Amino acid sequence: MNTDLIRVYKSVHTWTGILSGLALFIAFYAGAITVFKEPLVRWASPPGLGQVEAVSLEEASDLVVKTLTAHPEAGKDLRLHLKPAEHLSSRVSWQLRDQSSDDHGSHDSHHFTATLDQDGELITREAHPSQLGEFIDTLHRVVGLPFDSEPNRWIMGVIASLYVVALVSGVIILLPTLVKDLFALRLGKNLKRMWLDAHNVVGIVSLPMHLLMALTAVVFAFHDPIYIVQDKLIHEGGLRQAFQSGLPGAAPDQPTDPVKMLPATEMIARVQALSPTFEPYMLQYVGVTTPRAQVRVWGRDEHTIVARAWGGFAPVNPYTGEVMSLEYMPVLQSEASATLSSFFSLHFASYGGDTVRWIYFLLALAGAWLFYTGNLLWVESRRRKQKRDGQSPLPGQRRDTLIMAALTVGICLGSVSGISVTIAAAKWLNGYGELLADWHRYIYYLIFFASILWSLLRGAARASVELLWLAGLTTLLIPLTSMLGVTLPSLGIWSHPATATLAVDITALAGGLGFLWMARITARRVYHGQPLDTLWSLRTVNDSSTANSKIIVGK
Repeated sequence: MNTDLIRVYKSVHTWTGILSGLALFIAFYAGAITVFKEPLVRWASPPGLGQVEAVSLEEASDLVVKTLTAHPEAGKDLRLHLKPAEHLSSRVSWQLRDQSSDDHGSHDSHHFTATLDQDGELITREAHPSQLGEFIDTLHRVVGLPFDSEPNRWIMGVIASLYVVALVSGVIILLPTLVKDLFALRLGKNLKRMWLDAHNVVGIVSLPMHLLMALTAVVFAFHDPIYIVQDKLIHEGGLRQAFQSGLPGAAPDQPTDPVKMLPATEMIARVQALSPTFEPYMLQYVGVTTPRAQVRVWGRDEHTIVARAWGGFAPVNPYTGEVMSLEYMPVLQSEASATLSSFFSLHFASYGGDTVRWIYFLLALAGAWLFYTGNLLWVESRRRKQKRDGQSPLPGQRRDTLIMAALTVGICLGSVSGISVTIAAAKWLNGYGELLADWHRYIYYLIFFASILWSLLRGAARASVELLWLAGLTTLLIPLTSMLGVTLPSLGIWSHPATATLAVDITALAGGLGFLWMARITARRVYHGQPLDTLWSLRTVNDSSTANSKIIVGK
């Protein structure tokens, strides 16, 4: 391939990677955690919420009817939970969104639960479930921005588009030497070469996943504008009707009185009869007092793909028991629906069980590492490009390079520490009610911006050591908090014995120790390594270099 052409693609890869890399680090690191969003929310929920109170599944239909009678507004979206878990406070729950709220996220919704007392009387109360999983998922969806709003999703879409360009141009750069250098990892004194080899290997091996994530993220961000264009150019204003053609229609002759609905157990049995591998876990009552009444029987099937992280569902007419559609039912979908569902399933890891989820978790962490190392490699190369006519020693680093190095360290490690602290704080924040979501944001962004400022003040080399220590210690706060729940229950925190929640502590323990190990070896290089012409060593060949000077308070 022409050398000039390779140079152009290398420049495109570098700058698109630089522009998108820091935001994508946050998206991938938070995304790795949200692969196990449900265990995380269970970890953050008080133990009393794990006991779906003394309402059997057979009594649940009576509970649903009494709830809908007393609270008709709950009929828009009422949920009957079939299995107990730490983050569920009762069999029945619903939420009411503010009229101005976005369809994504639930930080501005009011949550309610219902149960029956010993005399069969209805008891309802407002609930304040943990917002931890929702907050971290928001960081993932909108690349570190605080709210999952439409403008923020557009920003995410632009970054994902740059990401696609960076991936394609990176592959083109490697094509001439792909076979020879694919698994080459040249160890030795040339650390830059070793990091570049590792960056290339990880990038090529995980390329299919990265392309999938990038392209689906673009679609997720711009799906509304895409639908508008399709509606005008292809469907001539009939797109909504095309979407609704396969959905259940209104049945004006059917009852709308909840008392006449079929028992929950019968609706579950009718859906399970269609697919023995389908495991229902929730019934979602949607518009059940209207002619469009339906109950969505939600469930998971680890043997196939599903369109959502929640799983799949089959809508049932609650008055006749008719299964109204199979378009979202795992295995039984049409080919067109299954093809569309595969894109969502591949993005959300909603197939293959825990084995696939752990693979996605590790691949997402590897992706975050790619963005971090990509920026560091760029910073390392800048000073060498300043060398003119064999000039020796090398000139000092330019201020823009110093700032980029400090931002890379501060943003990446600051997001790690911020997420760790806000996770650990979840148990300490119990009782703050409606302020839970705000507290998670305050804690995360306080740590995040403080880390960036610290990195700018201290310089990238010093800050990389100090913020790695911070990342390790703050991540260890997660299992430490659970340990305190066992040893000092009077503090009001807790530790769940469930396997899923113990896995959160074990993973955080491994992650915290890993960051401490990285801090130690980074400190060895920064303070005690061989004198090198590099940004990441305080012992440089050129003593007059400003490579590791503080950026804000002076050289």
